Formats: sequence, structure tokens, C-alpha cells
Amino acid sequence: MTPHNQAKLGEIAKNVLMPGDPLRAKFIAETFLTNVKQVNSVRNMLAFTGEYKGKEITVMASGMGMPSIGIYSYELYSVYGVENIIRVGSAGAYSGDLKVYDVVLADSAWSESSYAHTQNGYDKDIILPSEELNEKIKDAAKRLEIPLHISRIHSSDVFYREGEPNYYKTLCEEKGVSCVEMESFALFHNARVLGKKAACLLTISDSFVTREVTTAEERQTAFVNMMKVALETFC
Repeated sequence: MTPHNQAKLGEIAKNVLMPGDPLRAKFIAETFLTNVKQVNSVRNMLAFTGEYKGKEITVMASGMGMPSIGIYSYELYSVYGVENIIRVGSAGAYSGDLKVYDVVLADSAWSESSYAHTQNGYDKDIILPSEELNEKIKDAAKRLEIPLHISRIHSSDVFYREGEPNYYKTLCEEKGVSCVEMESFALFHNARVLGKKAACLLTISDSFVTREVTTAEERQTAFVNMMKVALETFC
């Protein structure tokens, strides 16, 4: 056990789905998994282990932001022997090509965050996910006939940003990012440091372009296409 996770060794699977929201983790476990056991409730960062089509899978929340997912993913990899983590999160669209409920697979994460530099001196602003895991995700989406938008994403340290209201247009054009979330840069870095695999699937929950917004309940329970693709990846 760790200060943040009460699960015993052997209670967490090698393959993990990691939403930010603990209630989304609960929803995934109760909706899609069988033989489910709750294995963590410390700080209400819920984790569940069960089976999907005979494969053992754990679903554990990460909380919001890079420091939070940085702690939980590092411990999963280094203490619990996890090999693969797929983040299943929400994102805001910077591009008009992305609509609410579209599913995005990150092929890279750009960030102005100091997380990776502070963690081990990494001095670049782009980190890649596992190519192998991404290919499996693409195959799963194809089998399920669920369209994927594949692009670079922005991992931001800031949710409420002051200053120029159209900054997202500049980032979209100059950095090549299509949407924004707050965790994947740290997840990808931890996987890189520890020799593990990580990927990120996102559902567009709101748009900077059209100003469409989903509700908190929709973000918790309605992003099922993303969840199905992630689960099918491990079959």
C-alpha cells in the first residue's frame, strides 16, 4: 500500500483505465465490468478491479491536473506493477473540426508545464504516448466502428486562464494542438521514465469555438464510446 492507495499487491490489474472523475470510474466499473471489487477509497479516489470479456482490468480515478495523475500513475507503475494505462478523459475543443462528443486519440501532448523538468530534468515540451498502445486503440475503434480524431493535444496546468480570450487560436495554429485537457503530459512522462505504456482517449465535452458545453452528469456517464474503445483495447 501507499499513502494514496490502500489496494493490496495483486488487487490492481496490469491494464488500467484512468478517468479523472472518481464517479466516472465507478460508472465504468458498474456498467462494463463483472466480478467487480472496490480496491481503493483513500481520499475518495475510487478504484475498482473486475473483468471485461474475461480480461482483468482496473479502473482508477486520477483526480484533476498533472500533480494528481502524476502521483497515482507513478505509484500504479512503480508499486503495483501496472504495465498499461489509458487515460479516459474530457477535453475542450480548440478546433472547429471537433464537435461535442467526438473521441480524440492523442498522438502527442504539448505543454508549458514544468512537471517533467521538475521530475527528472526533461527539457522538452512535447511527450509521446506509447505507439504500440495507440495502434491497439485504433484497431479497437475500427472493430467497434467508432470514429477517432487523432491529433496532438494541449495539457494545461490552468483551467481558468486570464488575459487574451482567443489564446486558444494561437495555440491551435502555432503548436498544432486540437483540444485541451490537464493530465496526459504527466502520464506520458511517468510511463517514459518507468519504461511502461500510456495512452490518452478524450471525449470533447465543450468547444472554445461554438461555446457548446456538456453537463457534469453527461461528463460522468455519457462518454461511453471512449470507454468502449479503451476497454476493447485490452481484449
